[in-house]
Amino acid sequence: MTELLVGVDLGTTGTKTAVYDPDGKPLAEANAEVPLRWQGPGRVDQDPDDFYRSTVSTISRCLEQGGVDAEHVVALGVTGQMAGVLGLGADWKPSTPYDSWLDLRCSEDVDWLERELGDDFVEKTGCPPMIDHAPKMRWWRREHPEVFATTEKWIMPSGYVAGKIAGLEPDDGFIDSTYLHFTGLTEARRGAWSGELAQAIGIPMDKLPKIFEPSTVIGRVSEEAAADCGLMEGTPIAAGLGDTAAGALGAGLVRSGQLLDVAGTAAVPAASADEFRPDVSSRTLIAMRGAIPGQWIPLSYLSGGSLLGWLGEALALAGEEVYEPDFDELTAEASEVRAGAEGLLFVPHLDGRLLPNDPAMRGAWVGLNRHHKCPHLVRAVLEGVAFEYANYLQVLLKLYPRLTFDETRVIGGGAHSDTWNGIKASVLGVPYVRLNREEFSCWGAALVAGHAVGLFDDLAGAAESSTLMRDRFEPASEDHTAYRPMAQLYRDLLATLASPSHRLVRLASEML
Repeated sequence: MTELLVGVDLGTTGTKTAVYDPDGKPLAEANAEVPLRWQGPGRVDQDPDDFYRSTVSTISRCLEQGGVDAEHVVALGVTGQMAGVLGLGADWKPSTPYDSWLDLRCSEDVDWLERELGDDFVEKTGCPPMIDHAPKMRWWRREHPEVFATTEKWIMPSGYVAGKIAGLEPDDGFIDSTYLHFTGLTEARRGAWSGELAQAIGIPMDKLPKIFEPSTVIGRVSEEAAADCGLMEGTPIAAGLGDTAAGALGAGLVRSGQLLDVAGTAAVPAASADEFRPDVSSRTLIAMRGAIPGQWIPLSYLSGGSLLGWLGEALALAGEEVYEPDFDELTAEASEVRAGAEGLLFVPHLDGRLLPNDPAMRGAWVGLNRHHKCPHLVRAVLEGVAFEYANYLQVLLKLYPRLTFDETRVIGGGAHSDTWNGIKASVLGVPYVRLNREEFSCWGAALVAGHAVGLFDDLAGAAESSTLMRDRFEPASEDHTAYRPMAQLYRDLLATLASPSHRLVRLASEML
């Protein structure tokens, strides 16, 4: 009997489920939409039970459409979005909606954390104050004390779905260790809740869930959930892991010195290291625990693939005809332009800078002249993201001066662009590797599920051997030489633009 694994990924706007054989080959996949509920600027939540309904429906469709015998499924793993939180009341019923990472109502609480706890907070948690669990919990305590009082545990969507499938009680609510940096309530080095932080922020310790490692069996598929999804009652369920950690594991980021580029709507440069080193000084990196014991994944965030969609819209009207180039067309145009976009620089922070946190930072073109056309604009956008990656790498090497890199594994929609992969490789001076699979987070969830039931003795080995190189992009030496002074100029430009950006934001708000 072939032993199969199911991995579920609870994304921001949809759920994806896949069934895999032990080698990581997908046998069936299914998707379901999960709506965002926008209630005004900076106000967005989701129905926690939409996550459950989309999970059981996609599992059921995978089993049916793939002709998969449920008896062959030996374990289930669930991953999901990481920075939001939801409250659990009695009988595993939500006491709050899912307070999305897109919801900004706790911004005042983020400012409070920075003002009151500052560097000590970063030193303990590995993450600077930002929109995540602790400020959200504090907001609920301030704004809805009656709801906060009835909340027994605060958990994430993946824990909610896994627990509901297992029929857990609120006292069994859990979080896996890859989420801990986003809680704002843990001592990262120990991987444990911090009574000191909890007291300072005002979150009772008894409202915090249990902490498990990803490959822990937290329960088994209940009779009710088996009827909903088609899996066999009693199928083991792993604790799972956060989607960024799952993507890293699924991409084979398992040994110290590897780089990862999650080239999606958001761009996430990341690395694998074997020590916890919080970025207290520059606040550019977040220290996330990986799925491999002892692994740390320092990472950052910025706008990425969404920039090309914006650029396509900005260039949409050409005479009387609508100009709607797709991603491949735009990046192909950029390949016609030499490195440096003939003296044009682009700052990609259209929505503010995420790390280091500067919400009032804005985007900019610098160096525009009459000779610049659409291909130059596109090239500068691609290079702007790459220069941000160069900043990340510079900070990373200050924290980990002995790290050396032999490749950057690239995943996400941007991985399909040969031009962008080549630009990034040349800016960083590190080869880029495109991998032989398309879906990484579901496979990461399935991997920890397989490890939880003993299907894989060596989780790192299973991850690395199942995701192999498809294409390799070497740095172009001439381009790398041209990019070095451009990258430094870009860093100088960011510092120069900060004050004008803040003034423009203030002026624009006064004009409303």
